[in-house]
Amino acid sequence: MSPVILMFIGLAIFALGYFVYSKYLARRVYQLDEKFVTPSHELRDGVDYVPTNKFILWGHHFTSVAGAAPIVGPAIAVIWGWLPAFLWVTIGTVFFAGMHDFGALWASVRNKGRSIGALSGRYIGKRGANLFLVVIFLLLLMVIAAFAVVIKDLLISTPTAVIPTWGAIVVALLVGVAVYRMRWPLIPVTIVGVVALYSLIVLGDSVPVVLPESFLGMSPATVWILALFIYGAIASLLPVWVLLQPRDYINGVQLFVGLALLYGAVLVGALFAETEHNVVAPMINDAVPAGTPSLVPLLFVTIACGAISGFHGMVSSGTSSKQLDRETDARFVGYFGAVGEGLLSLGTILAVIAGFRTVAEWEAVYSEFGAGGVNAFVQGGGMLMEDGIGLPASLSATVLATMAVLFAATTMDTGMRLLRFVVQEIGEAARVRITKVPATLVVVVVGLGLTFSQGLGGEGGLRIWPLFGTTNQLLASLTLSIIAVILIRKRRSPWPALVPLVFVFVMSFWAAIDQLSGFADPENADWLLFGLDVVIIVASIWVAVEAIIAMRRAVNDPPEALDADARLEAVREEV
Repeated sequence: MSPVILMFIGLAIFALGYFVYSKYLARRVYQLDEKFVTPSHELRDGVDYVPTNKFILWGHHFTSVAGAAPIVGPAIAVIWGWLPAFLWVTIGTVFFAGMHDFGALWASVRNKGRSIGALSGRYIGKRGANLFLVVIFLLLLMVIAAFAVVIKDLLISTPTAVIPTWGAIVVALLVGVAVYRMRWPLIPVTIVGVVALYSLIVLGDSVPVVLPESFLGMSPATVWILALFIYGAIASLLPVWVLLQPRDYINGVQLFVGLALLYGAVLVGALFAETEHNVVAPMINDAVPAGTPSLVPLLFVTIACGAISGFHGMVSSGTSSKQLDRETDARFVGYFGAVGEGLLSLGTILAVIAGFRTVAEWEAVYSEFGAGGVNAFVQGGGMLMEDGIGLPASLSATVLATMAVLFAATTMDTGMRLLRFVVQEIGEAARVRITKVPATLVVVVVGLGLTFSQGLGGEGGLRIWPLFGTTNQLLASLTLSIIAVILIRKRRSPWPALVPLVFVFVMSFWAAIDQLSGFADPENADWLLFGLDVVIIVASIWVAVEAIIAMRRAVNDPPEALDADARLEAVREEV
C-alpha cells in the first residue's frame, strides 16, 4: 500500500475537522465573542499577561503542547499495526483533542486566565480542586524529568543536533527583540529566523559536538541534564515575549518546514523515486512480540499527544489563555494547535511504517514493546527523506532530531513554568504565599531530585514515566468534566464534551487498573509505582464523583446569567 493514500486521507480528515467541526464549536457551543475583554488586556503586566498576535501565540501553544510525545506515542503504538494508530490519531484529533484544547482555552479566558486546577475549585468544588492539584503536580513532574532525559539522550546520540538546539535560543531572543522592541514586520523576521535556524542545522551537521567523557568530574549525561534544568528555570522566569513566545513561534514554523519535507518526500517518492515507497508495517499486527500489552486499552494511553492529552489543558489554561488577544482567536490557537499535533503524529506514523525498506528492517526495530520511539522516527524519516527528495541521510536525521529536541525543550520549560504555578496554588491552598523564585527553586530541586534519584545518568527521570499515559489521559477526562459543567450551567449542549469524556475516562481508568496488577507482580514488583498509581486512581475517582455531583447541581440550578463571566470577580492569580 502506498503511504500517499494514507497521507491524503489523514489530511482530508484534519481539514474537515478544522473548517467544519471547529466552526460549529466556536459558534454553537462556545459562542465566542469578539468583544469579550480577555485576561491579556484586563490583567496586562508585560510578563505573563501579554496580548499576542494569534500566529505567534499559536506557535507558542502548539510547540508547548507538542513536545516529543506526538512522535514517541505513535512511533511506539504502530507495533499493534498502523491502522489502529492512524484511526486514533485522526479521529482523536478532530473530536477529542480539538474540542478539549479549544474548550480549556475558552474556559480559562472566561475565568481571568485561571488554570484548569483553579477552575475545578469554581465548578467542581474545593475538595476536588485540591485533589486535582495532586494529579497535575505528579504529571508535570513526570514531564520535566522525563523530557530532560529524552533531550539528553538525543544530544548524546545525535551530536549534530547540539549546535542548532542551543543556537535556536539565540535566534529566538533576536526574533523577540525584532518583533516586540524594534517593531519590525513579522513575515520578514520569520523568514530570517527560519533561515538562521536551518543554517544552524547545516552547520551542526558538519560540526557535531561531543562532550568529553568527564567534565569537572561529571559525565556528559549529568552535564546536559544540569544545563537543561538551568535553562528551563531561567526560561520559565523570563517575560514570555523575551524567549518563550518567539522561540515557540520559530519552532512552530520550523515544524511546518520539517513536515513539508517529510510529506513532500512521501509524495515525491511515490511519483518519481526509483525505489517505490510502500507501507512495510502490518495493517493489524497479529504477531506482536512477547510482552506487548493488549491494544485495548493501552493504545489510548500510549498515543496521548496527537489524539488527546491532559497536558494540553494545563498549557491552554496556564500560559496561552493569558496571552490571547481576542476570544475569537481561541479557535485558531486551541483547535488548530491540536490539528498541528495531529499532523506531526500522522507524519510520524508515515515515517515509521514506510521509512523502512523491508518488513525485516521494520521487525528488527519493533522487536519488543517500547523499542520504537524517537530513534525509529529519526531513522525511518531520514531514509524516507533521502529516498524521496534526495536529502542526505545524515542531514535528514539532524533535521528530525533537532525538531524532536526543540519540541521536547519547549515542553520542558513550559512544564517548569506551569509547575511553578501549581506550587504557588498549593501554597495558596495552604495559606502560604510563595513568590516566583522560591517556587521555581522548589520545581528545580524536586525535578532534579527525581531525575538523579537512581544515578547521575538521569535514570530516575523515567522512574515514574510508566504512569504518564494513564495520568495524562485521566487529567484530560477531568478537564472535559469541567468544560461539561460550564456548558450545562450556560444551558448549551454538553455532548461534544461528554462523549469524549466518558470514552477517555473509561480507557485510562481501565489502563490504570491494568497497570496496578502489573506493578504488584511478585516476580517484578514496583511498590513505588504501585503506590503512586493507587493515589492517582483514588484521586481520579474522587474528582469524577465530585464532577458528577457538580453536573447534577448544574442541571437543577437556574441557568447562568449571560453576563456572569464579565461580572466574575477580578481576583488575579499571583504568577
